[in-house]
Amino acid sequence: MRLNRLRYRITRGGFLFVVALALTCAGAFLSGNNLLFLVFSAMLALFLVSGFISRLVLAGLELELLLPEHVSARTASPARVRIRNLKRLTPSFSIELSGTPILKDPVYFPLVPGRDTVEAAVQVVFPHRGRHRENLFEIATKFPFGFLRRSTTVTLRRETIVYPALEPGAGMEILLDSISGEIESHSRGDGRDFYRIRPYEPQDSARHVDWKSSAHTGDLQVREFTRDRQRTVEIFFDRRIAPGRQQQFEELVENCAFLAWGLCERGERDARLWVRSQRFALAIPEEGEIYDLLKFLALVEPLVLLHADEADQSVEDPVDAANLQIVFSVMPDAAEEVESRRSDGSRTVI
Repeated sequence: MRLNRLRYRITRGGFLFVVALALTCAGAFLSGNNLLFLVFSAMLALFLVSGFISRLVLAGLELELLLPEHVSARTASPARVRIRNLKRLTPSFSIELSGTPILKDPVYFPLVPGRDTVEAAVQVVFPHRGRHRENLFEIATKFPFGFLRRSTTVTLRRETIVYPALEPGAGMEILLDSISGEIESHSRGDGRDFYRIRPYEPQDSARHVDWKSSAHTGDLQVREFTRDRQRTVEIFFDRRIAPGRQQQFEELVENCAFLAWGLCERGERDARLWVRSQRFALAIPEEGEIYDLLKFLALVEPLVLLHADEADQSVEDPVDAANLQIVFSVMPDAAEEVESRRSDGSRTVI
């Protein structure tokens, strides 16, 4: 933590007090009245003591911010803030803490005793993904009389990795539902584990008819079984962009994060994720968890192609053509590139 220099701002009450002080001073010197001189001296001393005490109140304070392990951009996350008073005897009164831009609302501490720590719950919002190394906060006080607002900025040097915002982009919820439906339909097959009993359909085999259930309901019922082979959703995240398309790349990062998070959050029992990008590959859950992917997306940088002959790092071939394949790319030729390899209609370009 690093404290910066103190700043002063006169309050409305302080402005009125200064006007009264000036009028008292003028009356004392014009009239030569000793009583007015005494009142003027007392008012001036009160104003000076106010500045000294407010400076003392802010001295010796130490700030600590406790963040959760996983934080996403533009999402309010619960956190805790601690203020420690290092002064041996002198307490600190009327402390206001604010932080731009991550602290949503100011926090007020009426009293921080000497050699003691006060803690409060707060909500923090990081504006963008990435690595945040410095967070600025402002500590201020109007104690004791409210004439001056004395403040100082505090720099907390702590590295925080912020994941992309997990908010659905245009059409992403529809895509997530579609993929979930594909996985659900794929879970029905010729495996050994019982899945459910449902009404008979014309394409069903007669050997799957459940005669007991059919007799009970009066209609033909069939047994469904889960497939022995898990369905894999293969995501390729294309880092290539043309100059000036940084904003589209950021939207692509958030869409990829939302889709992967949605699939894992829904707990698709028969789904595996295989996520690849240029110089990156991760199989979930075999090689890592969803937070490893979110960390990659939090720190990923685009590969800006300045010349057409640099586009040699194209969309890679799938690991398995039977996988459900999703390609995230902002390159205009990505759709044609994927279509040229399409064999069974299993690829989708975002």
